[in-house]
Amino acid sequence: MKRLTAPIIALLFIFACAVSASAQFRYAPVVGININDLKFKQDIFDVDKTVSFQAGVMGELMFPGIGFGIDFGLLYNQMGAKADLGKREIWSSSGFGRENVMLHTLQIPVHLRFKWTRMNGVEDYIAPFVYGGPDFGILVGHSNIKGNEGEPNPFKYTGGDLGLTCGGGAELWKRWQVSVQYTWGMTYLLKTRKLDNLSAQNRQWAVRVAYFF
Repeated sequence: MKRLTAPIIALLFIFACAVSASAQFRYAPVVGININDLKFKQDIFDVDKTVSFQAGVMGELMFPGIGFGIDFGLLYNQMGAKADLGKREIWSSSGFGRENVMLHTLQIPVHLRFKWTRMNGVEDYIAPFVYGGPDFGILVGHSNIKGNEGEPNPFKYTGGDLGLTCGGGAELWKRWQVSVQYTWGMTYLLKTRKLDNLSAQNRQWAVRVAYFF
């Protein structure tokens, strides 16, 4: 994932420069509440959802008159779940129980979006929009899960992941945007150490609020 990040940022910069003369660019701080889950390849222990948050900045590049554009950003994002490892002897014998598996990532979303902007003036007060596209995640930290003395963390983590996001919401008074989105992890975030083939992908709902300048 780290190898992909630099080319993606470079392409975004080139694209933004190329269309800046005809497109309208804005930026916004954004915060959100997440409902997280981890989808393991095999259902061998219970996994419960957790609540966390995300925060960062985003940009919106819209083409006047047609309603199409892109959004992109850089956000700190928490993801993960509660895994009941204690139900399986392979982990309970090492002192692991119901563990909070939390990952801290930097997210780089790159989404296509459509906003309804021709509604006879109604769009000055409320304008619905939809969006979708990839999210590139870079892992910057994770929870330190402890078992018996000398036992390593039961999970091995990747450097990041690739997700596919879709969402929608409404723009209010041309400044506030409130949206709901869902992200499917396309690549795995972590694997168990003792069962090499048991990996997990991210699943996440998010409710976000942004204020555009």
